[in-house]
Amino acid sequence: MSAAEISFPASNRQNERKWEDAMSSFANKRVITAAALVLLLGTTAYASNVHLKPPNSSPAFTDLGLTLRATGALAGLGGEDIVINMSATANATATCTNPAGRTQPPGQNPAPVTVAGSQIIPKDEIKNGNVSFSVTTQGPVTPIAGAPGCPNPQWTEDITDLSFTDATITVEQPAPTVVLTLECTFTPATTDGTVPAGDVSCTVTS
Repeated sequence: MSAAEISFPASNRQNERKWEDAMSSFANKRVITAAALVLLLGTTAYASNVHLKPPNSSPAFTDLGLTLRATGALAGLGGEDIVINMSATANATATCTNPAGRTQPPGQNPAPVTVAGSQIIPKDEIKNGNVSFSVTTQGPVTPIAGAPGCPNPQWTEDITDLSFTDATITVEQPAPTVVLTLECTFTPATTDGTVPAGDVSCTVTS
């Protein structure tokens, strides 16, 4: 029943006004509380100005032969789970094996290959907007279908090593909302082991 539906005797108009004032105050408090809750949720659920830590730094990369690993730290995150994706392009080294399996002459240089991987980090691991990450790509598909770098399609062409030329890292929070994109190039192309920091050049594109 609303205040408009309640009637008081003419001699009790003061009580009627108090009732109306109390109902109005209660309604206003509910509106303010709801607005404050929306504001609170908005500030804790979404990322703001996500960046590498320290600012303007690059991830550390390791060439693991057939895969690439990137490690680093992020700041400016919100309070949701994050997904870190990395794709990398590489020049492949391959061998050719004939059907008898007795010879393995070097294969011709196969076309560049792209590999990718991802890491999911639960929100509980994010502390004050900061978290460390370590994401590794999957290995390439091998043998290469059709053995295009070998004498004929009956041979087997296996990729034995990758030399990475570039990588793209994206951070999603919450997925699929991209809050950071990092484009990195390696000059020269990587060899097995830790990639020297001086060989890495990264640019934030979003």
